[in-house]
This record gives sequence, C-alpha cells and structure tokens, in this order.
Amino acid sequence: MSTRILPAAGDADAVRSLTTLLSQLPDAEPLVPVTDSTQLADTLSRLAAESLDELPEVVVVHEGIGPVPALELIREVALRFPAVGVVLVTSDASPGLFQAAMDHGARGLVALPLGYEELASRVQAVAQWSAGVRRHLGAAGDPFTGAGGTVVTVSGAKGGVGATLTAVQLALAAQTSGRATALVDMDLQTGDVASYLDVQFRRSVVDLAAINDISPRVLADAVFRHDSGLALLLAPAEGERGEEVTDRAARHIVSALRSRYEVVVIDCGAQLGGAGAAAVEMADRALLVTTPDVIAVRGAKRTVRMWDRLQIRKAEETTVVVNRHTRSTEIQPPLIARITGTAVAATTVPAHFKELQGVVDAGRVHELEAKSTVKRAMWALAGELGLVRAAETVHKGGRLRGDRGAVSFRRRRDGTG
Repeated sequence: MSTRILPAAGDADAVRSLTTLLSQLPDAEPLVPVTDSTQLADTLSRLAAESLDELPEVVVVHEGIGPVPALELIREVALRFPAVGVVLVTSDASPGLFQAAMDHGARGLVALPLGYEELASRVQAVAQWSAGVRRHLGAAGDPFTGAGGTVVTVSGAKGGVGATLTAVQLALAAQTSGRATALVDMDLQTGDVASYLDVQFRRSVVDLAAINDISPRVLADAVFRHDSGLALLLAPAEGERGEEVTDRAARHIVSALRSRYEVVVIDCGAQLGGAGAAAVEMADRALLVTTPDVIAVRGAKRTVRMWDRLQIRKAEETTVVVNRHTRSTEIQPPLIARITGTAVAATTVPAHFKELQGVVDAGRVHELEAKSTVKRAMWALAGELGLVRAAETVHKGGRLRGDRGAVSFRRRRDGTG
C-alpha cells in the first residue's frame, strides 16, 4: 500500500528538493506540493470533507513555509487533522527545537540538508503511526472527518456598521437550528457582545491566552453558557488586557473552539490587531460588514486591500455583507462588489433601526421579535452561509416559515435536530 505524502514549502528550490527525494522513497505517492500555510489548510480541509481515507498519511513541512510560522502551522494541523502525521524539515536540529516541534504536534524532524536515509526513516515511521491511528479511529466507529467546526469571522468596515449585531444574530440562528455554537468577542478593547446579551462574567478570552494546551475543561471554565444556548467567550472587561491575546494565542484558541463546536462565530470588530488577523486568516468564511454609504464602503475597500497586503485574506475569499440597505440609496451591492473586489452576500439587511432600539438599549438582542425584518434578513444570511442545519427559506404569504416568521429548521425524528 502506498504512502501519500504532501510536501509543504514556500521556496521553489525547497519544493523541488523535497519532491525529488520523496518520489524516490519506496511505496511513496507524493501529492502536488502546497506553497503556503493557507493552501495547506485548504487542501487538507477539502480532502477531509470527502473522506478520512483521502487525507495524506504524512505532511512534510519545510521551516520556510509562511505566512504562518512552521511550528504554529504544525499545531493547527495536529489539532484539526489528528490522523495526519507531520514531519518538520529544518536547518536547526538542536534538542530545543526538537522538543518544541514535538510539543506542537510534529511526529518527526529531519535536518537540512536533506538526506535520503534520514527522510525515508522518518517518513516510514510517521506513516506507520498514521495508519495505526486510522485503524483505531475506524474500530471506534467514530471516524474523524478532519475539518472540525465551521469558523466565521465578522469584521466591520468601520465602527458602528453593525458587525457585532450581525455576529450575534448569525450565532443565534446556528444555535437555534440545533448546531452547537460558540460566539467569540475578539474585539479585545471595545467588544460589546456581553452588553448586547446582558451578560456579566468575570472570565474572558484573556484567561486562555497563556495556555498552550487548551483542554476541554479549561475551555469550559472560560466559556459562559447563555440562556439562548450559545457558548460565549467574551472580551476582557479591562480593554488594556486585550494585548495579552497575541496572534499565537488566538490561533490556539480558535483551534480549540473549532474542535469543540460545530459553528464558531467570531466578532473581530473594526480594528485589526494580531489576534483578529489570525482569526480572519484561519476562518472558513470571513465576512466584512458595511453600510451603503461612501465612508463605510471606502473603509471596506481599505480593509480588503490591507488584508491582501498582509497576506491575511484575499479579496475573492472575503464576503461583504451590506447592512442598513434601502432601495433608494445610490450605492447598491453590485457597485460595492466592483469597488471592493469581493463577493457580496445575496442577502442584504434592511435599515430598520426602530425594530432594534428597544432590545439594543436593554441588552437583550436575543429577544428580538421573530417578525423583525432585520432578524429575518440576518437569519436568512445564516442560511445562505450554510450555518444553519436543514434551513428552509420557503416563503408563505411573504413570511419566512419557522420561528414565527424568521426561519424554520426541520427536526429529525429522533429529536436531535
């Protein structure tokens, strides 16, 4: 049986060297190389969505991979795809780096310059380990799908465009449909999720920042279980403590959440920091909320270009959501798509602030009436994004069926939703 090996290296010479040696290994089946961390994660997610059997047994990560550092990338792969063995190729073969690589989830380390014997030995050992893990998973009757939960980030083109309200309503829609959902406030200095949901809780995302191995119990201690069923991971009450959540910590936190919840919605606010950038980069869907006015649309364009320059997110991988939309405005969604170079969600959110004012002032946006046109639009958006289970958008008499007019969710006969 052949061993599928996925090389991951950012340098053309490194790719060439890796693939040449890997192709010489007995029973080896080198896959098409990937050249950056985003491409590696996307490739593994796509293969995992098909079947566990489609995943490569071994991923060989070169130390020069980017933009995510090699060790952080290894940790993410180990958390999201535990049946895949990772080998690190590095010029530093010191005991310290070896220990760090093992701590991050690598199954082997190969020193540069590459040698056939060492590479063959490490790859063979990791392939055997991977095969054993897969046999165990198969015997347990609970095959690993690999992709984990769906992560959606919601960012604002500027302050006040409705990013937090959008994040809250998307999370509520997913939770109501029967999907275990976490809502994370990654707007670390000025986050308002707690205020919108009338929550007072002393723990926050900062409590996880210094923890390298976030166990289920540690995560549960930091999460607040809201009356709506949402699991909330809040921003710190003291905004200056937000600096403690580095991009590395954010990656650990998002990976831990992804492995525990079907849907993870992250409010990133309108200011880009290291933690928010890491979340946007890791997200399956990155939303950018704007209003149809010149200032906000310029802000959206500026944000999209900045994400692209910093290699956080490409424009074509970003979805703009138009909030407070009216038919009479001169700036319509097709124009916003042309200006920003992004996709624009087919669902727009109407401008009806009077529907929201009472629940926003009371901090009870989860009690927004089902007949609200804003709620109906945002829950329809959740359906468009695939966040709800068995969602229907069948109109009857001008109303969306289910939840008294918001959206409906078919329940399975076993009652699990």
